[in-house]
Amino acid sequence: MYQEQSKTSRRASSRSGKGFLSTLLLIAVTLVVVSLLGLGGYVAFLMAKLPKVDRLTDYKPPIVSQVFGDDGTLVGEFYLERRLVVPVTKMPRKLIQAFVAAEDASFYSHKGIDYFGVVRAAFKNIISMRKKEGASTITQQVTKTMLLTPEKKLSRKIKEAILAKRMEEKLTKDEILYLYLNQIYLGAGSYGVEAAAETYFGKRVEQLNLAEMAILAGLPKAPNAYSPIKHLDRAKERQAYVLDRMVAEGFVTQAEADHARKTALTILPGRRVMNDRVAYFLEQMRIYLEEKYGEDQLYKGGLKIYTTMNANMQGAAYEAVRAGLKAVDKRQGFRGAAKYLKQDEIAQFCEKAEETIDSAALKAGETYSGVVTAVDPVKGVATVRVGDRFGTLDRKGMGWAGKLALVNSYGKPGKSAKSLGLGAVIDLQVITPDQNNQGAVFALDQMPEVQGALVSIDPRTGGVKAMIGGYDFRKSQFNRAVQAKRNAGSAFKPIIYAAALEKGFTAATVIDDSPVEYPAGLGKTWSPKNYDNNYRGPVTMREALTNSINVVSVKILEKIGVDHAVAFAKRLGFTSKIEPNLSLALGAASVSPLELTSAYTAFANKGVYQQPYYISKVTDSNGQILEEHYQPLPPEPPAPVSADSDIVTQPVPVSTSTKPAAALPSAGSSPVLRATQATSADVAYLITSLMESVVQSGTGHRAAAIKRPVAGKTGTTNEMKDAWFVGYVPQLVTGVWVGFDNQARSLGAGGSGGQAAAPIWADYMMKAVAGLPVQGFEAPENVSVVRVNPKNGKLARGTEGSAESFVKGTEPSAYEGD
Repeated sequence: MYQEQSKTSRRASSRSGKGFLSTLLLIAVTLVVVSLLGLGGYVAFLMAKLPKVDRLTDYKPPIVSQVFGDDGTLVGEFYLERRLVVPVTKMPRKLIQAFVAAEDASFYSHKGIDYFGVVRAAFKNIISMRKKEGASTITQQVTKTMLLTPEKKLSRKIKEAILAKRMEEKLTKDEILYLYLNQIYLGAGSYGVEAAAETYFGKRVEQLNLAEMAILAGLPKAPNAYSPIKHLDRAKERQAYVLDRMVAEGFVTQAEADHARKTALTILPGRRVMNDRVAYFLEQMRIYLEEKYGEDQLYKGGLKIYTTMNANMQGAAYEAVRAGLKAVDKRQGFRGAAKYLKQDEIAQFCEKAEETIDSAALKAGETYSGVVTAVDPVKGVATVRVGDRFGTLDRKGMGWAGKLALVNSYGKPGKSAKSLGLGAVIDLQVITPDQNNQGAVFALDQMPEVQGALVSIDPRTGGVKAMIGGYDFRKSQFNRAVQAKRNAGSAFKPIIYAAALEKGFTAATVIDDSPVEYPAGLGKTWSPKNYDNNYRGPVTMREALTNSINVVSVKILEKIGVDHAVAFAKRLGFTSKIEPNLSLALGAASVSPLELTSAYTAFANKGVYQQPYYISKVTDSNGQILEEHYQPLPPEPPAPVSADSDIVTQPVPVSTSTKPAAALPSAGSSPVLRATQATSADVAYLITSLMESVVQSGTGHRAAAIKRPVAGKTGTTNEMKDAWFVGYVPQLVTGVWVGFDNQARSLGAGGSGGQAAAPIWADYMMKAVAGLPVQGFEAPENVSVVRVNPKNGKLARGTEGSAESFVKGTEPSAYEGD
């Protein structure tokens, strides 16, 4: 009985267990089915919202717009992503193989997803308990960068897989590689292999050798970590990995890989464009180009912009302005350390400084921000740190700052700027770079507070050859060459003198240099003063301009009439408001360096004023010309000048013209620049002759350093707030301005035009004209030369006196003693 009950109980229990298992199985199957249906529905939902792969067949990525100098040199770029698109057919096969070997060895066999790679990566990640290896194929990488957002979600991975499969169905392998190798980021601001080849090696992609190809192929994993510019040792390790993978895949032989490992690499320190040196010039063009063509076309459209800039001249201008402003600034003394760091703050400061250094080694002549880490007051030597590097700063390197006390403690050592303590943050110029781990040698430097501008123009065409708008574009984008309006001082006097020559004055006209008073309203008077407070009595126009005599300039302006002088200035291209009063003779007009320099171009170009311009041609990415400036035709002969007649301004027919916008030519499909006969060739020659004397024996004597015929004029405003020098040879006119942005601040001792601006002009022009033939200023046929007494302007007898130039018919008739 008991056994039967036990059996019955076991059978019931068994039926109950099976029922429970069946229920669990049913629930599990149901859950699986529901999950699959849900997953299927979710995938269907995702698939319905996926972007179309078809759009990749018309791939038009953002392309760099390139800027070229007058000789075809690449001088600048506009872009959001620095990319230069190149077809697969121009890519070396081994370059493609290098990327395939390093990034996706099964690229040619899979259909978008490498399933074996997924399993292998998952296994390695589980073993290492971290994400050690990825499994994204090249196709998936293209999908991720071009069709999806960078979010890290499961949904994005599912979309990526689906799109990769679709892409493989729509595109060929070469088409996928074309997208990948032009789209991928490879560090140093470069997108795509062509831009990277140019950035790192200065080559077109088809010019790369195997060693260089392997370097590029190693970059996608971590472009910054494997940068050959900053981490060459890591880049070489990654290069070795790529070469090993290429051997393993049969793309190269072991011998080829070994040879590539041994091949020396020449790594460029970043992009080849001139960067800071052309920043103000490019910004001036950007304003115009962006307004005319729009942001998309400028930054993504691959425009080719051909400019009037001469790369060598622009580089020389940059160096001359920076060196000159530093010299002016240092004459005002050392201002002390920028700040003082505590000892525990130095490491973090230097780490941030290292991030701003774009090369493995410091560059000789460049200035960097550094920290004093140790001092030896007895030897007069400080140890300094710049980024990760150490070097020395000795007494010689600090000489310009006077005798600085070296304090062996942290914290600011008192209020005096005549000391340096530990933790002092200072500017350091590299004298000798670090070689063989011996440490660099530095000199104390200082960021100038004084500012400056330089404009250099070809007077024959109006093409701007060089332009600097300040000391450092990164710190101030205000372009002083174009935007600053400052009193011109005596640099405006040639405008007054040329206007007088039109009225019949001559270089030998005598004016009395003596005190004079003019009514100034409200019962007050104005008495112009000479710079040296000396009065010379009767002087000729030549002597007056040579020595920049203020009183004579005012008297000349009074005689010819202010209105005539203002009208004459307008003919020379001035657009700033010029107040019609006698102080104009002393340069009271506020004008830009571009205006003043371009006005002088008429004097250098036989009286013809050419509107300044920057852009000679713009083409689209297909080479179609969007705008072009043509060289002007020779001007028509000017109206003759007589002693008692005004010159007639004549428009000169030329082949192109444009309306200026922000000092830039606006050009449509048929742009036109205008040239104007602002004054006669005779007047232009005579005022040039007068300004030659300024350089030969007057205030502009520093300009004579270029060892060729030069005409020019200095300018210094009251209390030395502005310093100018504008000068020229027949082929090039250059203007330099120096001053503070705060117009109330004086340049102090040594702040005259001859001391502050002329040295910059001479430094620049010596380099700028080095490749130009030496030319004199050619006298027109209507100019005669006679000998006169330089003191009274009368004719001299025989070989006495000095040679003087006159417009025929205006020569003096009386001899000395008559």
